[in-house]
Amino acid sequence: MTIDRSSEIEERIENEIIVDCYDSEEAAMGWFNYMDEQLGFPFAATCCKELQVSPLKKGEEVTVTGIGDADYCTSTILVQIKWQGRSMSVPLSQLEADVEEEDEDTLQAISDWEYWVESGRVF
Repeated sequence: MTIDRSSEIEERIENEIIVDCYDSEEAAMGWFNYMDEQLGFPFAATCCKELQVSPLKKGEEVTVTGIGDADYCTSTILVQIKWQGRSMSVPLSQLEADVEEEDEDTLQAISDWEYWVESGRVF
């Protein structure tokens, strides 16, 4: 029997992350709170795509140290990184996390976010 991962993720998104959210601001806060609770910091990551809003180049390695400020996570999930001796926020979707398999909560949260982004949804 094959488990449909997308159904599992959809159910978690609808019943845990954006449950009782009536507008985009509430959905953004639902995602922010979920990611803040689930992600285990610090973890290593590699830039998997270049974005105009970020100085990272594809292949650069960073350390993710925390979730971005809630005031700035209104259109995407931002994470704090250490990069070239500085701290800054970048979109989580720009990074490929190098997380230990034992950290199931972090792996699940990142997978849920990637699913959300790849399905073209926004807050």
